[in-house]
Amino acid sequence: MTSLAGLRATAAMVGRTVAPTPLHRWPLLERRSGAQVWVKHENHTAIGAFKLRGGLAYMAALRERAPEVTGVVAATRGNHGQSVAFAAARAGLTATVVVPHGNSVEKNAAMAALGAALVEHGRDFQEALEHARALAADRGLHMLPSFHDDLVRGVAGYALELFDEGGDFDAVYVPIGLGSGICAALRVRDALGRAAKIVGVVAAAAPAYALSLARGEAVATASADTVADGLAVRTPHPQALAEIAAGAERIVTVEEDEIAAAMGHYLTDTHNLAEGAGAAPLAALLKEGEAMRGRKVALILSGGNVDRALLTRLLG
Repeated sequence: MTSLAGLRATAAMVGRTVAPTPLHRWPLLERRSGAQVWVKHENHTAIGAFKLRGGLAYMAALRERAPEVTGVVAATRGNHGQSVAFAAARAGLTATVVVPHGNSVEKNAAMAALGAALVEHGRDFQEALEHARALAADRGLHMLPSFHDDLVRGVAGYALELFDEGGDFDAVYVPIGLGSGICAALRVRDALGRAAKIVGVVAAAAPAYALSLARGEAVATASADTVADGLAVRTPHPQALAEIAAGAERIVTVEEDEIAAAMGHYLTDTHNLAEGAGAAPLAALLKEGEAMRGRKVALILSGGNVDRALLTRLLG
């Protein structure tokens, strides 16, 4: 769907703002898992998450195709909203971000600090999304989706860095929210002609994509109540689902206690903070255990934005 030249051109544009993130091997994680573990540290971007890449790419394309737009609106649990606020400010646009009630206090503060007008609405991401669409219509704002080709092309920069520096892998574990991160990995893997198996990871409390792949059709869930707010999606995106179904090796479902344990392992074994979605790939690797022993594995640490109170509770 995207040429290698196009992916690299977008990565070069995004790279003028986002420096390459580290790719490290961690001996303690290797001892813990039995695999050769490489961690792609997307928690080291300017907003502490991989989403920054997609926001910059989307906003640049929007300025070209719709120069009349003066403001955007988006729904988020946090990292997408930070990306939107950051990129909108650089593009000279206003940003309105809708979050559900009870959203991360610290992510809300970060979005506001980046210039976003924050609106709280709904019980979860899905209800916040529906309200954002209504605001777009009422206020004449551009509705910025959470999954779009421009977002995926921007996010793909992390996967290009991963394969360019790390070579091939037996498996790459990627968390699935709405799908831009894993679809970026799939597109880059295919564009480079690599053999790595891309493994998606979802929370057991938000299993929409796992259920959908198992049934061969989109399945929405009634709730998505997980500590991994980056995975808290109730309704799969059709295009993302199609790409995942066509290219991913499998989806691993991880429990809340497994996510919490992986957050702790990142802190003790690497001295990195990992939010729930960022820790989920490590939880999946540990869950698969003996099957991955001795394999060369990449884990995408997609973000490190976790509230202090939540981190204290989980580690306790």
